[in-house]
Amino acid sequence: MVYPIVAFGSPVLKRVAQDVEVPSDETVQFIEDLFETMYASKGVGLAAPQVGLSSRIFVVDGSPFSEDAASPEEAEVLKTFKRAFINPVILEESGEAWGFEEGCLSIPDIHETVQRKPSILIEYQTPEGEFIEETFTGLPARIIQHEYDHIEGILFLDRLTPLKRRMLRGRLSDISSGKVSASYRMVFNVK
Repeated sequence: MVYPIVAFGSPVLKRVAQDVEVPSDETVQFIEDLFETMYASKGVGLAAPQVGLSSRIFVVDGSPFSEDAASPEEAEVLKTFKRAFINPVILEESGEAWGFEEGCLSIPDIHETVQRKPSILIEYQTPEGEFIEETFTGLPARIIQHEYDHIEGILFLDRLTPLKRRMLRGRLSDISSGKVSASYRMVFNVK
């Protein structure tokens, strides 16, 4: 099932999401639906709040970024970097922050440089309920950090300077009121 994407301005995007019970058939189906929605929207990550569900789940597939990799090794990692993260907790972020232009399916046509640390240690559950602790670096870490922010009620815009946010105010107002064109279905002001 392909869900519509929840647009900027909807309160569900600013709420800290709730933990999910696993294992569960509903969770497995929802993850499949998230992947299907992400691919239909041409994204590299999608979090449950972006489809209106305040749950601690997100999916990622970094293969479209394999050509932007910093090294051949990172390119190989990105080609097969497809995961579902359930009830994740970032345990550590390390390294010197670096900038990279980010966008968001919930905020179409706005891309800005965001500073993030290059390495993370994250704990999450699989659909079977198994706990995994894993380290990610470079673009995979950035993709995870962006989606993780969604389940914490944070948008990439929140990581911009106040001046940059003020400069985007008019465009953001248009998005939240539905004056936006996207190649995928969107819904506005989802509670």
